[in-house]
Amino acid sequence: MHVDMDAFFVSVELRKRPELRGKMVIVGHPEGRSVVLSASYEARAAGVRSAMPMATAMRMAPAAVVIPPTHGLYQQVSAQVMAVFHSITDTVEQLSVDEAFLDISGSLRRLGTPLEIGALIRRRIAAEVGITASVGIASSKFVAKVASTRCKPDGMLLIEKERTVEYLHTLPVGALWGVGAKTREVLARLGIFTVADVAATPVSSLQKALGTSGAALHALSWGIDPRPVTGEHREKSVGAEETFAEDTVSDEVLTRELLRLSHRVAGRLRESGLSGRTLALKIKYADFSTITRSKALGAGTDSAGQIYAGAVALLQALGRRPQSVRLIGVRMERLDAVDSAPLQFTLDPRDDNSRAAEVVGDAIAARFGSAKIVPARLLKPPPAP
Repeated sequence: MHVDMDAFFVSVELRKRPELRGKMVIVGHPEGRSVVLSASYEARAAGVRSAMPMATAMRMAPAAVVIPPTHGLYQQVSAQVMAVFHSITDTVEQLSVDEAFLDISGSLRRLGTPLEIGALIRRRIAAEVGITASVGIASSKFVAKVASTRCKPDGMLLIEKERTVEYLHTLPVGALWGVGAKTREVLARLGIFTVADVAATPVSSLQKALGTSGAALHALSWGIDPRPVTGEHREKSVGAEETFAEDTVSDEVLTRELLRLSHRVAGRLRESGLSGRTLALKIKYADFSTITRSKALGAGTDSAGQIYAGAVALLQALGRRPQSVRLIGVRMERLDAVDSAPLQFTLDPRDDNSRAAEVVGDAIAARFGSAKIVPARLLKPPPAP
């Protein structure tokens, strides 16, 4: 079973503003060069999509109501949704804040048929969380995902095992995992436009055109996906990035932003009980060209101070930049649980003091909400008298 919330961020915000239901709504920061985080289905009908530049979205839907995001709230609502899932089955594979795979095979005797379980989940999410969910049910993860996508919004679709191939072969090739715009172009040159076309194409031809992914695509076209639902989902990376309101060449602006992003990433690591052993820096220039640089650390860390020091070193190692910077980002990879990660001992007490201060800041934020401790460098200057 694949369960996916409908326009999650928008749905959460509309709980507080029900008068906007049925209207074009966009969640995102209206100023600067921010992007769309979520759009109502009415706004999507006008062409608005997630990750689209806000300026483009507003040209497409000038009458849309723009709501700034409330990030902490989304995590709270996500926890409520996941609690509903875990009350149905112990085998829940969370994919993001608003979707998960569920293995319900062990719940059938207790809760009824798959359709009855799907209906139960949708009722409980509506009653307990106040938003809607779409449910796809099938004999494999891939087909369940296809089903939930096809029944959105606020729907449920069961694709029976014996009808899987018949159903898949009615769909366009874009329904297959891994088929984006570039892959569609490659397949179109071969005369492949539907899932049925993929299924009828020899594996050798697909591999010649697509490389190693050709065989996997062929298997999916026949509904073959043996992967089980994995109960424990481990994040592969934790990162944060920022697009500047104006492109910048200033080292001061870049390093100040790296400091802020390092604290954001470190906070997410500590919240998840993780540490990272590889640090990556991302730079997007004014012409949208992007470069990344990474370095392996001696041991795992969840300290903003250590992440910041490493990020600045990577930035400086780039040397003279060829043009102004549009976006900068920091990411930690090779994640381990903190209690099992190797420790890096140090003779410098400032390393421990820095992390200890960050942990205190976590505790303050947890108790007082938006209140938090930040480096003095990140404090906004006082307004002019």
